[in-house]
Amino acid sequence: MTVTGRQGQRGVTTALVALLALAVLLNFVDRGAIGIAAPKMKAELGLSATTFGLAASAFFWTYGAMQPLVGWISDRVPVYRALAFALALWSLSTLLTGFVRGLALLVVLRLLLGLGESFVFPCVSKIIARHVPAERRGIANAVVAVGLALGPAVGTLAGGAILARMGWEAVFVAFGAVTLLWLVPWAFVVRALPVKSRTVPPATFSYGALLRQKALWITGACHVTANYAFFFVSIWLPLYLTGTRGLPIPTMAWLAAATFGAQALSSLATGHFSDSLVRAGRSEDQVRRAFSVAGQVGLAIGIAGIALSQGQGALLGWLVFTGIAMGPGPTMAYAIGQIFAGERLAGSWIGWQNAIGSLSGVIGPLVTGAIVDATGGFGGAFAFAAGVSLLGAALFQWALPPLRQVQLD
Repeated sequence: MTVTGRQGQRGVTTALVALLALAVLLNFVDRGAIGIAAPKMKAELGLSATTFGLAASAFFWTYGAMQPLVGWISDRVPVYRALAFALALWSLSTLLTGFVRGLALLVVLRLLLGLGESFVFPCVSKIIARHVPAERRGIANAVVAVGLALGPAVGTLAGGAILARMGWEAVFVAFGAVTLLWLVPWAFVVRALPVKSRTVPPATFSYGALLRQKALWITGACHVTANYAFFFVSIWLPLYLTGTRGLPIPTMAWLAAATFGAQALSSLATGHFSDSLVRAGRSEDQVRRAFSVAGQVGLAIGIAGIALSQGQGALLGWLVFTGIAMGPGPTMAYAIGQIFAGERLAGSWIGWQNAIGSLSGVIGPLVTGAIVDATGGFGGAFAFAAGVSLLGAALFQWALPPLRQVQLD
């Protein structure tokens, strides 16, 4: 291949990763719409903290349960088409949520949203493992993690403005309609990929042998703890800031956006720095593990700081600190999974890892809602979230096996 050809394909790969990051951004905008709309939606639909937690949790019932099947599918069908189908499904589910008038239909649409979004990370990891070399996967996953972080930030700012002017229903309609537009550039970029990469034969391996890998289950457990604080912040922060702190919706939107903006910058910084350390000859095991542990310890400190802070300035400082601590989590969790899986197993491995990791999304909103209803405040919920983060630090440091690609028959 000529230099021009290599540069051209590198440009296509860059565009591909950028669109994957945008898909993840839209993914988190749409799933987070319920948290943004909560200050008005919860009251208008007559939801308690527990029933609101139930509706928020419903997303993860299908999102988590479908991950293993979706991972298996992404290893055996054209992964680019699977991702496009999934995005169309979840964007329509988001749009239709703007028309619900009761808990039952809200739960049904959250289930469909979870089904559509369950494709994202297995498909994204499969594509990254196929197109991005190992020494650059930290930054590739970091770019995707920027989408993960900016999704709540963009969603909070845009959704907060829509919520204040037009009501909660418009938040869902607008978000769903915008997401559908992603399908247009995706079609063009996929057509620009080499035909060979678009027609890779289905991966064949023993699924039973995959499930017997101890590393898979420990990585999933680490992912649970890495997800818990992020889900806690993205789902409950708007209610906490407006209800407990008494802040107006525009102020809530800016504070939440600052939190997720800090996470985005932290993701980029940690992804770039970790890759540079690996290229300089440092052990990838030590690098990915150390960044994961530091992030989890920082999350525990940041969450405690938010709960104990006095005054809006201190609150902003602790929110930004927490955002920075959230940065390494998704970048390292998916990079670690891709190390174990390699390109051959990436879809199935990440499917199972993400399914296990999604348990924090199933359990977390229910636990938080129950604590808030039982105690009348968020103090116990903050303490529980900080404890889960510390548990995560211990798992990443001492329970996670040495990072190396597994070999299956």
